[in-house]
Amino acid sequence: MKLASLRHGRNGKLVVVSDDLCWYAEAGPEVPTMQAALDDWARAEPRLRALAEGVNAGAVLRERFHEREAASPLPRAYQWADGSAYVNHVALVRQARGAQMPESFWTDPLMYQGGSDSFLGPRDAIPLKDEAWGCDCEAEVAVVVDDVEMGIKVADARARIRLIMLANDVSLRNLIPTELDKGFGFFQSKPASAFSPVAVTPDALGDAWKDGKLHLPMILALNGKSFGKANAGVDMTFDFGQLIAHAAKTRDLCAGTIIGSGTVSNRGADGGPGKPISEGGLGYSCIAEQRMIEIIQTGKPITPFLKHGDRVEIEMLDAKNHSIFGRIEQEVIKG
Repeated sequence: MKLASLRHGRNGKLVVVSDDLCWYAEAGPEVPTMQAALDDWARAEPRLRALAEGVNAGAVLRERFHEREAASPLPRAYQWADGSAYVNHVALVRQARGAQMPESFWTDPLMYQGGSDSFLGPRDAIPLKDEAWGCDCEAEVAVVVDDVEMGIKVADARARIRLIMLANDVSLRNLIPTELDKGFGFFQSKPASAFSPVAVTPDALGDAWKDGKLHLPMILALNGKSFGKANAGVDMTFDFGQLIAHAAKTRDLCAGTIIGSGTVSNRGADGGPGKPISEGGLGYSCIAEQRMIEIIQTGKPITPFLKHGDRVEIEMLDAKNHSIFGRIEQEVIKG
């Protein structure tokens, strides 16, 4: 089942989208928003699934679905917690600046709590006031959970995943070091994120969803050129069950909480740093990772961060090369 939120007020209007992303039908007054569905999933899910069958069969009143009209599936959320499940990414960043990586990073996930009061839509521009801030994209997988109790076990946590979507976790790289030096985490360096036009239930992903991981390439293009195609199911040190359990160690998570994977990152075929697509590698899911490898190899970064007018595209395709979640497509503009 695929769900989306059309632009409507602050919380959007919930619609059920056909599997081919061509059609939609409104969920109706009983389930007006995505958050309303998640708040009462046991009652809402059967109704939404029945509507999905009708939309796919053309048996209900339906309209054309246009991704440009979609907000992020949750236009705002009670909580957005982003992990760093691909420790390969963390290791490269620290290696480039000559920092040791604690062994605990391989056993205890990193996670920060981002702003969730307002997300960018999948086709919204990325407002950037100052190019010197070092604007970067981060292609990620994200899940939306049901209510999760404090201290939940990993296996049980996986069963609380209701929806899966893609994310562009926008980062201002040149503001990060100063903030982290204060010892109090990200804030100004993490502006609004964007999510894919459509959120998908785990069962709709078939064999691609297994053991709390999404085993498909994350496709990232910058200014129309392929930049990354790392597989989200490979080199993921912590699966989503582990990330959710980590987030819920000392607190309950309410329905509608979003948990992110962090930047998807794969090692190279030889076990070392990955290579750019131009050199036969899988590329990268953010600019910073390519810059880090450039620093390691040449002593200085070469690839620039995003500038005004640059375009970012993030997508994931199924075995038939059909888009699963729709496409995040954003232009960087003067803020």
